Amino acid sequence: MTIKVGDKIPSVTLQQKTADGVSPVTTDELFKGKRVVLFAVPGAFTPTCSAKHLPSFVQHAADLKGKGVDSIACVSVNDAFVMDAWGKAQSADGKVAMLADGSAHFAKALGLDLDLMDKGLGMRSQRYAMVVKDGTVEKLFVEAPGKYEVSSAEYVMSQL
Repeated sequence: MTIKVGDKIPSVTLQQKTADGVSPVTTDELFKGKRVVLFAVPGAFTPTCSAKHLPSFVQHAADLKGKGVDSIACVSVNDAFVMDAWGKAQSADGKVAMLADGSAHFAKALGLDLDLMDKGLGMRSQRYAMVVKDGTVEKLFVEAPGKYEVSSAEYVMSQL
């Protein structure tokens, strides 16, 4: 079943690269007591994700925070090292937390996983953005296959 507005985010552990190595980040700690914009991409360093999706949130991080967002996070079915390198390449440090869902556990728990095995890409996440307030989905914007319209920072800001 796909997550919907009003649902609680499932408890899942993601990974994040820090100066001390790879650290676990639970969804409980990520969302507790905060309003967070979380967006997911099918893959780090992929064309639309690198040219448009992540850059939109890096560019508009301050604008989103000005609209009452405490933090912004990007999640992808990649490992923490890839997510860290991609974040550095996109100047996301201090603006967007780069989170790894390497085995797609979070994507599956949300019901937003995407099977791209026939294309040699394995299990991935659908492209989406959501606003989560204290662990509950406040707004959810899931893209149609192959689209990039409703999950951009600009669209999310227009809905806040």
